[in-house]
Formats: sequence, C-alpha cells, structure tokens
Amino acid sequence: MKVRMFVNGQAMSGGSLNDALSEAQLVGRFRTAPRYRFFNVRGEFPALYPVASGGAQVSGEIYEVEDAVLRDSLLPREPRELELTLIELEDGSGSLCMRLREEWLGHEDLTDISEHGDWRLVGAR
Repeated sequence: MKVRMFVNGQAMSGGSLNDALSEAQLVGRFRTAPRYRFFNVRGEFPALYPVASGGAQVSGEIYEVEDAVLRDSLLPREPRELELTLIELEDGSGSLCMRLREEWLGHEDLTDISEHGDWRLVGAR
C-alpha cells in the first residue's frame, strides 16, 4: 500500500535522509496550510507543530511511499523529538508528516523559523 508523505527537512531532495526515499516517487513540491509553527531543532533538523492561530505555511515535498519503506527505511531514522502525524496541505488535502512531540515545545534547543517557511533557507546555518 502507498501513502503520501510530506517531508520538509533532511528527507527532501538532496538531504542527508533522502536516500531513505530512494524507492519512493516524488510527487512534487507542496506547502502546508497556514496552521503550523516551524522550528529549527539544535540547528540539525526542522519540526512542525500545529497551532490554532498564528500559524504559517511550510514548504516541502510529497512522496508516494510504500508503507514498508516508510516503516523500515524512513521512520527509524527520524529524530526522537518527532512523531508521525497527519497534516493539512495548502489545497485542503492531507498527508502524513513528522511533527514535533508536544513535550518538546518550549525546549531551549528550539528556534522558531516560521517566518522563513522553508528549511532550505535556514538549514545550512
């Protein structure tokens, strides 16, 4: 079975985790609905978090992924600060995505980068 997976950090094209999606098909670039805050975690990876107000859109890529590839290749390599969730995209559709675990909100290692909306603009810093 194939699922849609929105990636917005190292799993995007050219990123250090993109090889985990080598068996997946890139659908294209997408943006989330403006319902998320976007964080830089320790300068290592980004994290989305849903908010009721004050959200921003985040850019990323959608892949069609076999559930076995997701389970065996991508998810085991995701940071412990993230968990799998369902997000809303700009067009109103949904997709799987990794998000910040609630217990990490307010952690000193988080920097809000919502105004950038794209990891590629801040990820190399």
